[in-house]
Amino acid sequence: MNYLGIEREKFADVSNQLNKLLANYQVYYQNLRNFHWNVNGENFFDLHEHFENLYDDARTKIDEIAERILTIRNRPDSKMATYLRNAQINEAGIVEEDGEMVQIILDNHRVLIRNMRKVIELAGEIKDEGTIDMIGGFLADIEKSSWMLDAWRVRKLEVVS
Repeated sequence: MNYLGIEREKFADVSNQLNKLLANYQVYYQNLRNFHWNVNGENFFDLHEHFENLYDDARTKIDEIAERILTIRNRPDSKMATYLRNAQINEAGIVEEDGEMVQIILDNHRVLIRNMRKVIELAGEIKDEGTIDMIGGFLADIEKSSWMLDAWRVRKLEVVS
């Protein structure tokens, strides 16, 4: 049944790009968990809580992306090996300094933003407003979060100087 009014084949590029976004979000999510668990120092309370808020938000978006892929009659990737192979975001590993954690998150955001804009572009070509609307909301959220993290990073740099 074609309940979306767009032929299934037309969703292929959108679905592939959504799966890339899903892979990037999965690695980003794990980076946030890593930083939440391992942040130390004078900014511990602020960043520990903020990282938790970010990974809670990422977890919700991961589910919504996977469900959108299913809605457009495709299959979301679901193996960690596939995510790691397809993601443009790298696992962060051990990071000691909180400013470096924030910079890594901002770098992750840059990848996610670029990925989201590509999804919107492809969805626009086939008039897939459902995907455009969902990802547009995600984009606004991550841009605001990036602004806040960058303001924190700049302030920290000013204090150190």
